[in-house]
Amino acid sequence: MSNEILSPAEMGEADRLMISAGPFDGIGLMRNAGGAVAAVVLAHFPAARRVHVLCGPGNNGGDGYVVARILGDSAVDVLLWASGSPKAGSDAALAASECQVRPRPLSEFAAEKGSILVDALYGAGLSKPLSGDAARAVDVATELNLPVVAVDLPSGVSGESGQILGQAFRARITVTFARKKPGHLLLPGREMCGELVLADIGIGDGIVAQLQPRTFENAPSLWLESFPIPAVDTHKYRRGHVGVFSGGPSATGAARLSALAAARSGAGAVTVLSPANAVQVNAAHLTSIMLKKADSIADVQDFIDSRRPSAFVLGPGFGVGEKTRDFALGVLATGERQDGRADGLVLDADGISSFRDTPKGLFEVARRPNAPALVLTPHEGEFARLFADIAGDTNLSKLAKARAAAARAGAIVVYKGADTVIAAPDGRAAINGNGAPWLATAGSGDVLSGIIAGFLAQGMPAFEAACAAVWIHAEAGSRFGPGLIAEDLPLALVPVLRELAENRNEVTT
Repeated sequence: MSNEILSPAEMGEADRLMISAGPFDGIGLMRNAGGAVAAVVLAHFPAARRVHVLCGPGNNGGDGYVVARILGDSAVDVLLWASGSPKAGSDAALAASECQVRPRPLSEFAAEKGSILVDALYGAGLSKPLSGDAARAVDVATELNLPVVAVDLPSGVSGESGQILGQAFRARITVTFARKKPGHLLLPGREMCGELVLADIGIGDGIVAQLQPRTFENAPSLWLESFPIPAVDTHKYRRGHVGVFSGGPSATGAARLSALAAARSGAGAVTVLSPANAVQVNAAHLTSIMLKKADSIADVQDFIDSRRPSAFVLGPGFGVGEKTRDFALGVLATGERQDGRADGLVLDADGISSFRDTPKGLFEVARRPNAPALVLTPHEGEFARLFADIAGDTNLSKLAKARAAAARAGAIVVYKGADTVIAAPDGRAAINGNGAPWLATAGSGDVLSGIIAGFLAQGMPAFEAACAAVWIHAEAGSRFGPGLIAEDLPLALVPVLRELAENRNEVTT
């Protein structure tokens, strides 16, 4: 599966396994990597007057020496600036010995407008802030607005977290190898990478598979096989029934957005569960969505017993407090998975905030055997309310925080943002890379919750359902573009869903 993401440590292990298995040794992989970068420079900047190659003392610098050698052999005017010398006997030292371009000290680095810079200083393995000559080189490149081609990852960006360590190069193009790293997709690192080129240097899928990666880039290939397609003989209840809890008379819109999204995403039946004093308000706005009074947990239990719903959404516009907690715990305590269905509760917004002071009670119920799957969809503020210690740990990346939260809660955690991370209790996680700024509008999250519930209701496993919903939600927002409001999103899902259904049919035929 080509959408695996490797941490810097896993990438180092992939190198080791590849070298052990052959046919490439360490310098062979380095030559392949440098050759890939040089090819990108030649293809994208054929008229460059001069290329400055900045080399660190490690393997990233070794790639840079290969780049400088190949560019020099191609009659490009190359200047090479080195930060220290490679360790004697290392692959980087061998690459440096093969390079005909005389290195100059990085402390003397100077450039001119119109030239190109190849950043081969530190790459994805950097763990401390850039300083000294390297930091000054960033300043020079920034002041002259030099196009930067980064080797593996712009120096100064953490490959583990995507965080900027002090300061970093802003690349026009980043060339990485074998698989992407978390820092390529997590913000702010993603913005520093520019165009991302994934180069094949000989590390095959079999080598990557030995690592058993647990992190993925969220894309259809991750979940398309479980994307629900109705059978010819299906009927509406076989496609699942979603219950969406509504707030009071002045706060009903969010639930209707979720309900419509659940219906658009394929749920065969959707019911808005409304307090009695909001039934008339909801009735005035609903057509294909059903409506039922639900003022108490007894009402909810009656709905579960009589209609056997497959999934619920609780939180959008519902209000914060004891009633919210009672409804959530009641759904989780009384539901059981039927016929292998991935029954679930999507807890969003007020549903999450209601457990700010009592998260353990929610997590204990969620972890019970046969409990419906719990999907939490917090933005940054809501995440901090439910997982204060995890959110406050500055040593953890967003990816690591989402994983820790999912493990603690026994739930799927959709940690929302422009770089949404979806994490499962079993350690799987996906980073979403197609986020759209147009989705930063009120009600957008309510639609996402409805899509997740719609997929859960159709029997999609919870992790895959959440991943699919996040990607589809973002794709619909991107395609719609400027002017998007939440009311537009359910209908904007249609062309995206249609294409996925067509692709799913092609996979199975």
